[in-house]
Amino acid sequence: MAEALAMAREAGLDLVEVAPTSDPPVCRLMDFGKWKYDQKKKAHKAKVKQHQVILKEIRLRPKTDAHDRQFKLKKARQFLADGDKVQFTMLFRGREMMHLDLAVEKFNSIVEELCDLGKVEMAPKKLGRRMTMVMAPDQSHKREDKKEKDSTATSEGDTQGTHA
Repeated sequence: MAEALAMAREAGLDLVEVAPTSDPPVCRLMDFGKWKYDQKKKAHKAKVKQHQVILKEIRLRPKTDAHDRQFKLKKARQFLADGDKVQFTMLFRGREMMHLDLAVEKFNSIVEELCDLGKVEMAPKKLGRRMTMVMAPDQSHKREDKKEKDSTATSEGDTQGTHA
């Protein structure tokens, strides 16, 4: 152990005990400050790359006009493309509670329009005076988009070389 400490001092490094329970104890000569800095950088890089899934809500009414519905669906499409979950909430008032079947039909049409980007995570469910449905982004669709972007980038790189 004393010999290892002398080697570490001579090299200007630290002596780090890797496996203290083994016989003989395993040690390593390294710059401990630099190692800690590298570990911190790796952790930060991993944290930056991760995407936290957020639940976005879109509120509808049974009497929501077709154009307004299309506008809200366009926003939902954008949320799903970004990798966020979308919760559709249909609010009912008065006699609208008698026509829940129309609400289910509207939810089904929403699912048909957004099936290319996501899948239903929670089917339409009535809770009091509201009906909710949750759609989650489809991971296989994201992978296909990434492959398409990569293939277009490589094909564009090939065409640039021919113009010179």
